[in-house]
Amino acid sequence: MNAQEASFRTTLIGLVALIGVGCVPQAKYNDLELAYRSQQQQLLRSQGDLETTRANESRLRSQLAQAAGDLASLEALRKGQNVDVDKLLADYESLLKKIGDLNGGPLPAEVNAALSALAAQYPDILQFDERRGMLRFAADFTFDPGSAALKPSAAAVLGKLASVLNSTEAASFEVVVVGHTDNVPIRKSAAQHPTNMHLSAHRAISVRDGLAQDGVAASRFLVAGYGEFRPMVANGPTGAAQNRRVDVYLMPYFVTTDADLSGAAALPAPAPAAQPAAPAAAIDDEPTK
Repeated sequence: MNAQEASFRTTLIGLVALIGVGCVPQAKYNDLELAYRSQQQQLLRSQGDLETTRANESRLRSQLAQAAGDLASLEALRKGQNVDVDKLLADYESLLKKIGDLNGGPLPAEVNAALSALAAQYPDILQFDERRGMLRFAADFTFDPGSAALKPSAAAVLGKLASVLNSTEAASFEVVVVGHTDNVPIRKSAAQHPTNMHLSAHRAISVRDGLAQDGVAASRFLVAGYGEFRPMVANGPTGAAQNRRVDVYLMPYFVTTDADLSGAAALPAPAPAAQPAAPAAAIDDEPTK
């Protein structure tokens, strides 16, 4: 009971007493009793509102506590995910390193210097990519048109390359020889090289054989041919000289013993620089193959 209700009750009791002795008119009493009842109803409504407010407050406190618990769980989950992300990043960086190793390069400084000097000595025949550990032979200076036989000048260069490959610094690397052609169809030499794929592989084999004859161990070689399917530039109606090439990569050993076969890695394919054009009907700027 609040002070206002208590005052009304006291006043009402006093009026009842006065009415009993005939001092207060009945109408006055009735008005006061009505006012009291109204105050009583208002008090009840206020008490109900207060209870509702307290219930809402309790519910809100419960919801806040639940939200705090959810936030703590989310934070724990986030921290756990960060650990997983860190591990994934570490695995990814390790994989990138392995891929970088497979792509060849950088080679030991002594090997880089020797290959750079060799390429500078024969700029018409050789290009050296230090980043990839790759020597590129221009096919037009290495082979006659449509032929897989090495020109004498190219054979001399291979002898000097063999000396570098047999050096102490380069002896721990495999030699991967990859042939490429343009997209002009084989004609004159089709009996020996039915397709550009055959010609590219046969030219790679010739480079491999030349190096082996100059003392590079046969067990160090991997040979491949891509034909016209890995062009450096778009082939025109008569092909493109840049696409006729033989690439020699120095790469870490994939397999050293039979026990390593289960974990041997595959040679990654370089991304093509351009899509090959449709086979040309015109004669290549390299004389007819």
